[in-house]
Amino acid sequence: MKKIKVIGGGLAGPEAALQAARAGCEVTLYEMRPHRSTEAHQTSDFAELVCSNSLKSESENTAPWLLKQEMRLAGSVLLAEADACAVPAGHALAVDRVEFSRRVAERIAAEPRITVVREEVTSIEENGDHITVLASGPLTSPSLTTDLQRLTGADHLSFYDSIAPVVDATTINMDRVYFKARWDKGSADYINCPFTKEEYDVFYDALIAAQEVEAKDWEKLDYFEGCLPIEEIARRGKDTLRFGCMKPVGLRYPGTEITPYAVVQLRQENLRADSYNLVGFQNHIKYGDQQRILRLIPGLENATFLRFGQIHRNTYINSPTLLTETLQLRAHPQVMIAGQLSGVEGYTESIAGGMLAGRFAAALVRGEQPTPAPRLSAHGSLVHYITHTDAKRFQPANVTFDLLMPLEEELRKKIRDKKERHRIQCERGLNAWRDWLSGVPEAVTVTA
Repeated sequence: MKKIKVIGGGLAGPEAALQAARAGCEVTLYEMRPHRSTEAHQTSDFAELVCSNSLKSESENTAPWLLKQEMRLAGSVLLAEADACAVPAGHALAVDRVEFSRRVAERIAAEPRITVVREEVTSIEENGDHITVLASGPLTSPSLTTDLQRLTGADHLSFYDSIAPVVDATTINMDRVYFKARWDKGSADYINCPFTKEEYDVFYDALIAAQEVEAKDWEKLDYFEGCLPIEEIARRGKDTLRFGCMKPVGLRYPGTEITPYAVVQLRQENLRADSYNLVGFQNHIKYGDQQRILRLIPGLENATFLRFGQIHRNTYINSPTLLTETLQLRAHPQVMIAGQLSGVEGYTESIAGGMLAGRFAAALVRGEQPTPAPRLSAHGSLVHYITHTDAKRFQPANVTFDLLMPLEEELRKKIRDKKERHRIQCERGLNAWRDWLSGVPEAVTVTA
């Protein structure tokens, strides 16, 4: 029986390894840290959450909720651990990142079919006696990136991802802030820092005048549109931030009908609630300027920052030209690509890709041809996007309703309410997913 080689100890890799081991396969999981680190990682832990600690919305009948519901039905190990160490975050699933990594490590250590090897993998064996799941992530080492380019015969695309600052909770001036979830949706777990127009103007002027970190030799600063640094967004217009990460809508002052001019939201980082991250405040500004500018945020006048924002390389393949719907390389079907390297964006999406890869790899080991995830499902829609979209315009994507299969035109005309349309799409997606997990052909659900 063939064995499975999983490269990468981030999110997709451990999930793929655990899924394959659960299916009875022998798995070797490779991780190069601590022998070699990356531009963004701070530890050698499995499942380190490099950017924020949020796995997105848990609001019913949203696309992120649908993806997570499907993962729960399929038995995603990492999502179960995320649920077990969740911290208050309104209608989102956020985790204590240290506890999350610890729990994932425990699950890997407890699985006798997984052998962990701490060394850098520099080449990919496309014709070996094993199935390879490449889940080395957006910070794949230069040597392995070079070999992947050899294997795919195509240049990588790249964009740059950013990390948001983290503040010491004890240094927040609680007299100037208030707890509230947007539109009172979910519990009031976010700390909101409200701006007057005058305060916003001062903050904005300081932001666009800030000194950015000088680009390193490997940087081309080809930013991904969906994850721009705040200073880049600010340069697009004075009010751009007020319609983005500093949007005040739905965040009225408690007990009043007054809405602030702008708001910065702080999200709890860990179970102890002793640190908070600045939501959407990824940036590429020098640390000295960051401290000065961030202290212009109401409530953070004397804040201590446990981590400043930064930016790092993020690499992914041109999946529409390279991957099948079972995440196999078209030219080398014994090699699978999972996680952000495949062109999905986000923690949950990366875990989901690892879960699929682990299941697909186990099927190959059994001598079976894997069945793609159903198109109606969130998983199937995400994979459909990365394998069928226009290759010339391909950029990484989060799961959204834009990716899901739309309702029939007649039904769309009949149902005007967007929430009801979304509910139907989610119901169809979950039904199709349950059928797929049970081995029922997709067509049965599509025509139902």
